[in-house]
Amino acid sequence: MSGETLNDLFEEGLKEMYYVENELVDVLDELRTEVTHDDLRNAFEKHRSETEEHITRLEDVFDRIGESPEQKPVNALNGMVEDHQEFTDSDPDQDVLNLFDKAAAEKSEHFEIAAYGNLTFIASKLGHDESADILERNLREEQDALDELKSLSEQYDMESVPTQG
Repeated sequence: MSGETLNDLFEEGLKEMYYVENELVDVLDELRTEVTHDDLRNAFEKHRSETEEHITRLEDVFDRIGESPEQKPVNALNGMVEDHQEFTDSDPDQDVLNLFDKAAAEKSEHFEIAAYGNLTFIASKLGHDESADILERNLREEQDALDELKSLSEQYDMESVPTQG
């Protein structure tokens, strides 16, 4: 990428989000299987399904701008995945792991919200109005997923979570 134009920035962002969404399908599967909190498990399962739809929508946007879907690795996501692996390797208490996974998912949602917000803005500036609408749908679903995760915090019985080693 030359990075000289707004279009270059838009295409780069699409490639990054295509990578993120494809990676998150597997990550959400892993999170869903390792948590024991039913509502959290259901939230991960629901968001995995939405993530598959986000991939399809991104492919639609690529098609609309005349580009083939392509992935560009994102170090921020890779770092979050590595942090998760390091944490789970330490054999944490299950209740602590549930909270860690919820927090990790919230971090991911914040990242996706920022990325889709920027992509929607750039698509509009480039006159890709239909693509902007498609990206805004992904943005709204990411915001809803974050709200759902935040609401789950109220359901946790913190008495069962160890506070000291």
